[in-house]
Amino acid sequence: MSLAPRAVRLVSRGLAPKALSHRLARPYASAATDLTPNTSYKAVTHPDSAVPDSTKSLIQSQTHYLLNTYARPPLLFTHGKGLKLTDSSGRDYLDFTAGIAVTALGHSDEGVNKVMAEQAAKISHASNIYWNEHAGELARLLVENTRQHGGLGLAKEGGSSGGKVFFSNSGTEANEGALKFARKYGKEIGGHKKTGLVCFTNAFHGRSMGALSVTPNPKYQAPFAPLIPDVRVGELNDMDEERLQSLVDENTCGVIVEPIQGEGGVEASKVEWLEMLGRRCREVGAVLIYDEIQCGLFRSGTMWAHSSFPADAQPDIVTMAKPLANGFPIGAIMVRDRVAEVISVGSHGTTFGGQPLATAIGVHVLSRLSDPSFISSLNATASHLEGLLGRLPKMFPGLLKTDLRGRGLIRGIAFKDEKAPGELVHLARERGVLLLTAGKDAVRLVPALVVSKEQCDHAVAVIESCLSIMQEGGWGKKDKA
Repeated sequence: MSLAPRAVRLVSRGLAPKALSHRLARPYASAATDLTPNTSYKAVTHPDSAVPDSTKSLIQSQTHYLLNTYARPPLLFTHGKGLKLTDSSGRDYLDFTAGIAVTALGHSDEGVNKVMAEQAAKISHASNIYWNEHAGELARLLVENTRQHGGLGLAKEGGSSGGKVFFSNSGTEANEGALKFARKYGKEIGGHKKTGLVCFTNAFHGRSMGALSVTPNPKYQAPFAPLIPDVRVGELNDMDEERLQSLVDENTCGVIVEPIQGEGGVEASKVEWLEMLGRRCREVGAVLIYDEIQCGLFRSGTMWAHSSFPADAQPDIVTMAKPLANGFPIGAIMVRDRVAEVISVGSHGTTFGGQPLATAIGVHVLSRLSDPSFISSLNATASHLEGLLGRLPKMFPGLLKTDLRGRGLIRGIAFKDEKAPGELVHLARERGVLLLTAGKDAVRLVPALVVSKEQCDHAVAVIESCLSIMQEGGWGKKDKA
């Protein structure tokens, strides 16, 4: 039974995503056997260069005042609905990025808009000096839904074990807080030397100093060195027990890992490796942190990517953010009781985190995402998308690796040529479909969780057309420069 209030459950029904105004691609009735690429979308329909002069002028004027931290095409989106984004030229795009896995209920969702307007009219912020109506309710929904769906090692029957939540404003802040909590827990149980942190190859945990220190990518780290000390980097999915024992030792206070890496290439952590890692953490008293900022909150098909993992692979802390308020800034850290016991008054704080407006929206969003009918629909669509994507390596063996990455509605298309992902993203965008790169070798698909099978058909049809263009242009050949 859903933990959502009845009124919210009723709102969630009948909100199937509306199709884009342009014609969607043919459905793939014979997905398992039909290996003929759809080439209907080779023509450029949304050229980056076709931008109104007024937009060009606006972009140019803004560059005088905005720090140059983003490489962006000259696109300015003015509004959206569901999975449709409309630019300043009036062109509609099918959005398979969801604001980087954020807008789980799609753009400009009516239910979210209603809650936002009603709560803003009452009170949006008063600080954590005082209590508010919604923070505790959202924390309850997070803990009890986790208990019901699996995760954080919580028993479904309840009992003495439980969890507690701290709200922040973003995923990076959630990870910063989790690292602080691990350090405090380590010192409480092991003394002042128990401060070591462990992360893994290709991880991405954020860009502030602590989170950046456990994001072992020289591109991100080098300009800001020296970073925080006492951080070790292990190899993701390395099953060598001796190396693990050396990596996670008696002075380790915390280990942070993504069950499914997002920015790192949509690589999944193997369950058997996470079991081994979890056992080692418990042997030495280290806190195991799962960063589920991108893969959590039903994107993987279950509430958490680790929901169904065995007991040894259950974490002590889970961090989350992106979809929790459908684009309104919020993050959260959920911890087991034994970790919560060492976090006392003054241990951590925030000005904006857990404010009434953000948490009211969060209650609404989580109530809808956790509705059984929503989850069932999501998984049916995810299975359909998996079938479509699974055909691509067979169609384009010279271009693509054989592995289909991710699960649910976080998916990765892996390329043999590391220059190819950016090319596919560009070609698809100029044909009206928005995609993301991931790591060095992958293109990432993270659509809103309300995506329809027809929209999946269209996105993959465009991808097939673009891959056909790339193949005809020499991509995938050994002598390709």
